[in-house]
Amino acid sequence: MATCDTCGNDYDRAMTIELDGQTHTFDSFECAMHRLAPTCDVCGVRVVGHGVQANGTVYCCAHCAERAGVEGIEDRVSA
Repeated sequence: MATCDTCGNDYDRAMTIELDGQTHTFDSFECAMHRLAPTCDVCGVRVVGHGVQANGTVYCCAHCAERAGVEGIEDRVSA
């Protein structure tokens, strides 16, 4: 069995994920997201969806990017 990097659970159906040259082991997607998902630089939530990025910084949404002084990012574009 393999041990989850996040919670320490020994699980016979664990998965491995390679990111930036490092291999991680998890017993669930929840543990993988908790460990690997980036954090919004403004509000601190884990960015599990697309999020937005500007100047190498990750934000959960355009609102948080705007709060950080980023201009020109929108969550959606009108047709």
